[in-house]
Amino acid sequence: MKFKIPFTFLSIDKLKKKSKFFSSRLKYKKESSLKEYLTNASIDITREEYLGICLRSFTISFIILFVLSTTIFIFLHVDLFFVYGFAVALLFSLFVFFSQRIYPVIYVSRKQRDIEKNLILALEDILIQLNSGVPLFTILTNISDADYGELSSEFKRAVRQINAGEPESEVLDELGKRNPSVFFRRSLWQISNGMRSGSDISIVIKESVKTLNEEQIIQIQNYGNTLNPLIVMYMLIAIIIPALSITFLTIISSMINLPRAMIITLFMGLFVFDILIQIVFLGIVKSRRPSLLQ
Repeated sequence: MKFKIPFTFLSIDKLKKKSKFFSSRLKYKKESSLKEYLTNASIDITREEYLGICLRSFTISFIILFVLSTTIFIFLHVDLFFVYGFAVALLFSLFVFFSQRIYPVIYVSRKQRDIEKNLILALEDILIQLNSGVPLFTILTNISDADYGELSSEFKRAVRQINAGEPESEVLDELGKRNPSVFFRRSLWQISNGMRSGSDISIVIKESVKTLNEEQIIQIQNYGNTLNPLIVMYMLIAIIIPALSITFLTIISSMINLPRAMIITLFMGLFVFDILIQIVFLGIVKSRRPSLLQ
């Protein structure tokens, strides 16, 4: 999963160079959640450089949209075209800025879910290879070449560091420190601690798999408990209210003799509202899905 800043077309390095004017004027903040998210995303960029990119995008989009919107309003002979053009440009530019500002949080969240989705399968794969007598470094290489999504990408970085001469336990420990997934971090720390103490790694991984399976069951139970009130809300908002609204509009339109165009508009608005509610509930259900569930 590639880190691609929304509403940009250049690479990260080129964006950093073009945004030096903005990033150089930002004050350094030692404790920052954005800095933590950028570190977890494994992106070679500082907090100031990223905010500089966001401010540059805001400025460019504001200028372009202000010119375009003002020109369109002039041709449409709209009064106060300058004010409307400024409002439109500011609104969409703020949307661009906040979309870019929040993107590291979304990226790390997606990365975390992708890692945890494949974590149990990958640990079981490691356990099988260990019981077959395969060396740990070879196992890490095999996992990095397997189809485990972001989990394989993380192990590829670990394999490169080990090939560069760093100890395996330290590499796994460092990999856990800069990873957003709590479960993956915990598993790596258990493996690295087991290597330092000379324990049987297969037993350590077996216990990790057992703990994750128990956590998976808990997540599924919590997911089921969460779905119950969501289903009630869905039935109320997406089914009962639209059905009652259709009946109410039908009766009112026949009694008041509303214009045909207004009736069609009201029913179309109700239809669009129902579709949007369906999409929102689908997004809520998907976001609440257990992260350890394949």
